[in-house]
Amino acid sequence: MTAADVLHAERIPTTIYSDSEQASIAAAGEIAALIRQRAREGRPAVLGLATGSTPTRLYEELVRLHQEEGLSFQNVVTFNLDEYFPMAPDSLQSYVRFMREYLFDHIDIQPENVHIPDGTVPADQVAEFCRRYEEQIREAGGIDLQLLGIGRTGHIGFNEPGSGAASRTRLITLDHITRTDAASDFYGEENVPRRAITMGVGTILEARQIMLLAWGEGKAAVVKRMVEGDMTDSVPATYLQKHASVHVILDEAAAAELTRVKTPWLVGLDQHWHDDAQVRKAVTWLARTLQKPILKLTAEEYNEHGLSGLLAESGGAYDINIRVFNQLQHTITGWPGGKPHADDTHRPERAAPFPKRALIFSPHPDDDVISMGGTLLRLVDQGHEVHVAYQTSGNIAVFDDEAIRFADFVAEYDEAFSLVGAPPSDNLYRRVADTLKSKQPGQVDSDEVQQIKGLIRRGEARSALRYAGLDPDTRAHFQDLPFYETGRVRKKPLGEEDIQLTIDLLNRLQPHQIYAAGDLSDPHGTHRVCLAAIFEAVRRLKAAGTPWLQDCWVWLYRGAWQEWDVAEIEMAVPLSPQELTRKRRAIFKHQSQKDRPLFPGADQREFWQRAEERNRTTAQLYDQLGLPEYEAIEAFVRWKF
Repeated sequence: MTAADVLHAERIPTTIYSDSEQASIAAAGEIAALIRQRAREGRPAVLGLATGSTPTRLYEELVRLHQEEGLSFQNVVTFNLDEYFPMAPDSLQSYVRFMREYLFDHIDIQPENVHIPDGTVPADQVAEFCRRYEEQIREAGGIDLQLLGIGRTGHIGFNEPGSGAASRTRLITLDHITRTDAASDFYGEENVPRRAITMGVGTILEARQIMLLAWGEGKAAVVKRMVEGDMTDSVPATYLQKHASVHVILDEAAAAELTRVKTPWLVGLDQHWHDDAQVRKAVTWLARTLQKPILKLTAEEYNEHGLSGLLAESGGAYDINIRVFNQLQHTITGWPGGKPHADDTHRPERAAPFPKRALIFSPHPDDDVISMGGTLLRLVDQGHEVHVAYQTSGNIAVFDDEAIRFADFVAEYDEAFSLVGAPPSDNLYRRVADTLKSKQPGQVDSDEVQQIKGLIRRGEARSALRYAGLDPDTRAHFQDLPFYETGRVRKKPLGEEDIQLTIDLLNRLQPHQIYAAGDLSDPHGTHRVCLAAIFEAVRRLKAAGTPWLQDCWVWLYRGAWQEWDVAEIEMAVPLSPQELTRKRRAIFKHQSQKDRPLFPGADQREFWQRAEERNRTTAQLYDQLGLPEYEAIEAFVRWKF
């Protein structure tokens, strides 16, 4: 593919990395090179910095470069993009606190060189503060490199839709979608400030270089609009197309909707059609575009939609159609653990051994039943030894009144049964009630409250397993990985203890099947960290030559936030109406998440509604492609280490 071909679709230089880890390290390397270059020149390096989950790994890498490779920040001057208004600097959600925790407290930057919009400025002085902020940037010589993320509305900084290309640092009212996305950080949308101070689009565009980072499937649609769409103030990030030196850095998930990734044959990208996965992707795209079953696609339709090369390399349309149709048909199985005493040549799972020991990793205490509840029930019904590892406690996702209700129950239970020597539960109830009554929005729960909320989630998980026919005393494994147990939405990075706990569990159970959440659109990042713990544990076990791992397959599920594309699916487990109802009832056992989840993300529906819609949509796609019609399908992709 030539540069001209790429530019035909992409209007901003874009680099795609396999994952956010590699992308963050590469981006940090570019920033470190600039800092060192400016130091050699005897000049300050002026950086514009961003907050949020996207740049955290980049900041960790900069800290590592400082602590292990001597990168000095003595010559660095920083200007942050934005801050909520009003916002005290020591608040949990403050960007002042964020920058200290992730970067400034761990490097040798001079305090006087740090500039962050002040969320405590009196309202009548905000305009003057913003004017002075712009002046300080000019006095520093202008921003050398501006780091950006992108919001779902296409905002950069807090420049919401409607922000013009000439806008400057100012007080702005936040869009509803932006406030919804921030709701988890504030323990409810009602607690999110309605305004913020932000650099303007014009201020950002004056930086000499701009680097924008985006990770995850949730950003894919807006990334496409930014990189390939027309410039418009309804998507402020598109104004980056005006800048002479912009670099967009993506992981594969965030790049998924770009033309060169989704339909590379449409931008002249040379295709070598020996890759079955690429052929399947092209053929299913063509069938969905034309809304036709695969077996009805014609040679003319291949040619008219940029796929003449596929015909030339792979034979006629009929042969291609049959091959892809059979591949999709072979993904469908009613035996997710493998069918015993059957020919498994064209089945996604091997027949032996039977029964299998299956270990389902659930990032939160309900992801197992939400995302693969039907498959879990099928595995149990078919006689497999099923274990579920709940990787985190999920304690922050419980409403305060639930904790009070349970504390009250314990107090009344002790009194009702006159338990001799029982602890003074009424005192516990009063402490919990008083603590929660005086708690400020976003304040971390006390240890007692965190423990009660964790026990609520644990009890619900046990109830769901009992409903599925499993004994929670032997089949439930509550890991409570330390990275999660902060009592806050913002978690610690994945640590050695998290990985070792995962290794220990795997070695103890020695499963034939591992199921893990590959749903990386989880806006809080917990799924991503939990999956990283599993991947690293398996890699280490493989490197050590662990014998049992040679007969273990890893399947990745989705469902709570995102679903696999039909071309990616390697195992499709169909669900009958009755099985879908059973799955729903298992989800309902998680009562604290029913009716209104504390952290619903951008999708305000209940999790069971989302899961059923995604399962039904997958089944409908199979039907539209000409395959058997089912009520619903749970989908999996195999990770081959």
